[in-house]
Amino acid sequence: MAPSKIFPAGSRDVPLLEIQGMSCNYGLERAVYDLSLTVNKGDQVCLLGPSGCGKTTVLRAVAGFQSLLSGSVSINGQCVSRPGDILSPEKRRVGMVFQDHALFPHLSVEQNVESGLRTLSAAQRRTTVSEMLERVGLMRVARRFPHELSGGQQQRVALARALAPRPLLLLMDEPFSSLDLDLRERLGQEVSDMLKANGITCILVTHDQNDAFSMGEQIGVMAEGRLLQWDTAYNLYHEPGDRFVADFIGNGIFLPAKVKTPRVVESEFGELRGDQDIVIPTGSQVEVLIRPDDVVLDVDSSIRGEVVRKAFKGAEILYTIRFETGTTVLALFPSHANFAVGDNVGVRFEVDHLVTFVIGTTATDAVE
Repeated sequence: MAPSKIFPAGSRDVPLLEIQGMSCNYGLERAVYDLSLTVNKGDQVCLLGPSGCGKTTVLRAVAGFQSLLSGSVSINGQCVSRPGDILSPEKRRVGMVFQDHALFPHLSVEQNVESGLRTLSAAQRRTTVSEMLERVGLMRVARRFPHELSGGQQQRVALARALAPRPLLLLMDEPFSSLDLDLRERLGQEVSDMLKANGITCILVTHDQNDAFSMGEQIGVMAEGRLLQWDTAYNLYHEPGDRFVADFIGNGIFLPAKVKTPRVVESEFGELRGDQDIVIPTGSQVEVLIRPDDVVLDVDSSIRGEVVRKAFKGAEILYTIRFETGTTVLALFPSHANFAVGDNVGVRFEVDHLVTFVIGTTATDAVE
């Protein structure tokens, strides 16, 4: 039987969340500059960036814990924040899941989930708690206390507690950062599937791009308080609109080159050819982004380098290869091609997504 909807998805014609020109301080320092974005009902989106970039401040402003210097925040068509006027958090119908789970240690699992349901009758509370614990697979530990649970179970309790009051919007602040890699990937997918199945709108804040890619239908990359690009994971990887985004997303190096034609740049490794025109004038000095998947093993190639590091990834091995010029690239080869550190290997470059930046600038002048 298909799971019943906890919350209706609602119409997608009107954004559930709309932020216009938001600026905020964190203490005495400016933390967010003129940020605007919209989130539709039922969407799962992510704010991604390094520590201190302002992403958590945005989340706090949406929740009602942070005042605005300028701009506005609207939820379900209602303005809930603007300078000098802020609707209290408990009136916004926003749920939050924190990095440290913030569970009450003296309360059992079911009591933690029930803690935000004081306005309901006893019968309604029991029904809601049972429904939520069943939804997150925790009925069998309902009477245990947080210290008796695993990290993944604690995270599920925090999620159930946040969803119990039936919020319009769920906010998640680094929810998986305290979990080991295997658990965070599995739990992230489970949470994502549950939210999608129930049409729950969610904003995830994280510094980890794997978390962002697994949950975010749209991802906003932030740096120094500014939203640099709001896009799909595919476009952030293959069509970064800013040099910081290109450097932050995925692995790669920037290789000096010269524009030869609209689809060809000349590098120390010869011509690199893309599948679409770039708009930088011929003759310009640029940096071209080289990803590990742009470097292909070719035993007959005259382009040869030394393996200086390797990392086993299962089906693939990530190699660090250094050439005589001193240039170092990353390369992903099938794991059956098992080279040792110190081996000499031949490669060729297949850079179909030719991402170039004029040297000395931060904006992309040409992408794929």
